[in-house]
Amino acid sequence: MPTANINGTEIYYEVHGNGAQTIVFSHGLLWSGEMFREQVRYFKDRYTCITYDHRGQGRSADSPTAFDMETLYQDAVALLLHLKCTPCHFAGLSMGGFIAMRIAARRPDLLKSCILMETSADAEPHKFKYTLLNTIVKLFGIKAVTAKVMPIMFGQSFLKDPQKAGLRAEWTDRLEANRKSITRSVEAVIHRRPVFDELKRIQLPTLILVGTEDVATVPEKAERIKSQIPHAVLRYIPAAGHTSTIEAPETVNRYIDEFLQNL
Repeated sequence: MPTANINGTEIYYEVHGNGAQTIVFSHGLLWSGEMFREQVRYFKDRYTCITYDHRGQGRSADSPTAFDMETLYQDAVALLLHLKCTPCHFAGLSMGGFIAMRIAARRPDLLKSCILMETSADAEPHKFKYTLLNTIVKLFGIKAVTAKVMPIMFGQSFLKDPQKAGLRAEWTDRLEANRKSITRSVEAVIHRRPVFDELKRIQLPTLILVGTEDVATVPEKAERIKSQIPHAVLRYIPAAGHTSTIEAPETVNRYIDEFLQNL
């Protein structure tokens, strides 16, 4: 199992393909690099695809101390340097997007382009709601909040589609497999500092994707990012919520492919 000792913790990562250019995928809260498996499958014949799990999530180790979004940004930078994969295309979804924006604004030398999916440059607007859910997880475990979390993570089209029943069951199981220490990751999201004012420094080619049914980072959040990065390309993913790489992988892959081909 490939891991790297990054900033005092073990970070799990996977490398697929052997293309001349590299895409690094950075996942959302409560998930792992596995949420990009359809993107890896699609791109690995032409690109080197790297996925990794944030500290305290997936197959990475628990953090020995509390951490914030700046820690996760520093982890990502250190991992890119450790893997010697720069400059790369960096694709981040939700929490991964928080990290992608920080890298693009502060360390553009590490990137060829930035892909932002279902993310926000603002402070968390649902602090009370998410803090309450996090407290329940601390007391009773994550299964106690599954019914509340799934409609935050996925759009209604996905949740109600009978043909997606097997996929829903799989990702429900993955959600419930989170360790209790996931609460530290949730706190990093809840208390993150906004980076909206930093976005104007981003000169890299940038693609913004957002599901039309996203209730966690609503489409208006994507439009605010676009307002600060005028040269960015904004695309909407129909009938997808906060996790479009799982809900609508074909559309996501097509938009990313078109973006990369046009660079």
